[in-house]
Amino acid sequence: MGTIQIGTASWTDRTLLASGWYPASADTPEKRLAYYAGQFPVVEVDSTYYGPPAEQTSRLWAQRTPDGFTFNIKAFSLLTGHPTKVSAIYKDLRPETDKKNIYPGDLPAQAYEEVWSRFLSALDPLAEAGKLGAVLFQFPPWFGIRKSNKEYLLEVAARCRPIRPVFEFRNASWFDGANQNETLDFLRAHKLAFVGVDMPQGHKSSVPPVLAATAGLAVVRFHGHSDKWTSKDIHEKFGYEYSRQELAAWAPRLRSLAAEADTTQVFMNNCYSDYAQRNATELIELLDGVEGD
Repeated sequence: MGTIQIGTASWTDRTLLASGWYPASADTPEKRLAYYAGQFPVVEVDSTYYGPPAEQTSRLWAQRTPDGFTFNIKAFSLLTGHPTKVSAIYKDLRPETDKKNIYPGDLPAQAYEEVWSRFLSALDPLAEAGKLGAVLFQFPPWFGIRKSNKEYLLEVAARCRPIRPVFEFRNASWFDGANQNETLDFLRAHKLAFVGVDMPQGHKSSVPPVLAATAGLAVVRFHGHSDKWTSKDIHEKFGYEYSRQELAAWAPRLRSLAAEADTTQVFMNNCYSDYAQRNATELIELLDGVEGD
């Protein structure tokens, strides 16, 4: 069985800081990251979706964590086709527009290429330190299964190389009927890593909880089951704490997935208060139990 790494999708959320999960001595960003890295081997950086990171920030992350610690980085929204605030674009690349949000097509081709280049190069310090796990490309609900979108997955992989991208879908067409096998076979054929999710069902963005290893790395993200999934308040959207019984049902599934991959990463994305951190700890305990460790 391959390695299983369990962590959370945030370590700086204001509700986490207010929850008391961090000891009083962890009173600076540097100390909080060090404390987090002492509890978990991996973290997902979500803030990079809203604004691209600075190289100096990546360098500090690398310096402030122990050897063997891993950062996964969520791709900047513009690179996954989401609406992106003009103010989030690099200042010298911002288009002259009255729009608050723009899409890739709203940028000149050269500016779009520069966004890609700067985003990836900002991750160099993490890569050089051996602490860059993967870049998460979470696509919008309108990114359905079709030839052009499959081609974009290949384009992303080519742009990122040697950095490893992982792909999360939010459109159920990828999994409808025979499409599920088609999707997973396509990913396997090109050694593209699939991100399985646990999330509320019955919404436009809902996809089933499919787990599959399509490359050496397999990823699972737990979004919770909030009954306010469509809320614009991110804490209402993700404010769900898993019961131990719910997590126990996942343990054998995750172990089976890990038997098919070299590394399996699991991220708790129910980031409200210390829900994610406590659930991640519980899941580690449960997996230890499953493995008889």
